[in-house]
Amino acid sequence: MNNDRPIVQALKKFVADDPQSFHVPGHKNGLLSNLPNEIKQALKYDVTELTGLDDFHHPEEAIQQAEQLLASTYGASRSFFLVNGSTVGNLAMIYATCEKGDTVLVQRNAHKSIFHALELVGVNPVYVSPKWDIKSQTAGCIDFKTLEQAVASYPNAKAAIFTYPTYYGVTADDLAKQIELCHAYNIPVLVDEAHGAHLTVSEKLPASALELGADIVVQSAHKTLPAMTMASFLHMKTSLVSEQKVNRYLRMLQSSSPSYLLLASLDDARSYVANYTEADYMYLMEKRLVFIESLTGRIDLQVVEVSDPLKLLVRAPGYTGFQLKEALEKFHVYVELADAKQVLLILPLLKQGDSYSIADICNRMKEAYTHLKKFPTIENTNEIESFETTAITQPQYSFDEIERAEKEWIPYNLAIGRIAATTLIPYPPGIPLLVQGEKITGVQIGQLEELLAIGAMFQGDHRLQEKLIQVII
Repeated sequence: MNNDRPIVQALKKFVADDPQSFHVPGHKNGLLSNLPNEIKQALKYDVTELTGLDDFHHPEEAIQQAEQLLASTYGASRSFFLVNGSTVGNLAMIYATCEKGDTVLVQRNAHKSIFHALELVGVNPVYVSPKWDIKSQTAGCIDFKTLEQAVASYPNAKAAIFTYPTYYGVTADDLAKQIELCHAYNIPVLVDEAHGAHLTVSEKLPASALELGADIVVQSAHKTLPAMTMASFLHMKTSLVSEQKVNRYLRMLQSSSPSYLLLASLDDARSYVANYTEADYMYLMEKRLVFIESLTGRIDLQVVEVSDPLKLLVRAPGYTGFQLKEALEKFHVYVELADAKQVLLILPLLKQGDSYSIADICNRMKEAYTHLKKFPTIENTNEIESFETTAITQPQYSFDEIERAEKEWIPYNLAIGRIAATTLIPYPPGIPLLVQGEKITGVQIGQLEELLAIGAMFQGDHRLQEKLIQVII
């Protein structure tokens, strides 16, 4: 067991010397802060790039050592800590790989940060639709035949961008084969693996995309590891993308005042992964099984298991996920997200001996379900067997053309066949329903109406409360 945490150790040594602050940040080791004491205590570690604490953008000491340990833990040739979330990793890997006007293959159910990066770089995206995952009732991963068609149609694509696992924990069994296909055309594979930072802790888990051959993988350490919000990793193992270019864009895009609290939490999370054992994993799975049996046996909820065991989908037959989420929150149980069908739970990556108050949680969930059953059930909760999508699509207009185009607001029920002027994103999960520049389909409007009817929230430039969306004239 290796307990080295270079950044954590450097911070502890620094604070132990009772340093006096004549530097930023202005709270002066917490002295001037009026935050709650629990937070204020941590501010003595919220320092800047001082002697002995290394330089985030040119690491030579503790940060460099910590990033080298990170690369070793994940089997990467080079790894980076990210203090601006996975969003900055997604931006950097696309900037480092593509230029304005390049054609890029993109999994259609990507996160909004991928779409933002495509727009900022000014590429010409080709959207590759995923197949419908019947078990989770969500958009899953790309089918190999669809990818084969996309690569054959656009052999000069500068990158292929995948999401793996999906937000709902769905993985592609043939991702290694898909990566191999892209590499046969010298197309680098960039993977938003935001929800997969834990996949390396056990051989019984789905393999990480990095292990399967991806060139660059970005992970949100804060999503499934014990890291603070915004703390993320970027890993590289490639001969197709320059490490120097990725490093350059990270220096440009990340804050010049990195949070040492975030860096310390990344160092600690990396250590957590490095010291996670198969015995820890067995303990987690035992606790997970007890939890599932309690939900299905004592409460009558439906539990759907997916590829990633840290994700559980929970359904209350006859009710939407939004209704179940609202009921759970009345009893102070907070889930990751809700959709028309279910709520998504993200379980903790427990180690042996970690307590997990299953009895208390299940009692609260039982009370929530009892409360929910006071309300009438709804119809039309049957499973969707498939979903009508076009396998490969390109926007009708480039990002520049959309920016210059005249636009108008029209009732969304009259928008079928028109070109979307803005991107419309149900959030969570942050996967766009409409993407600017795409032709609007009847299926998309049907989905929009269903989501609005059950109370979904949307991001993007919209006037949905007036039943209007913006289209290009």
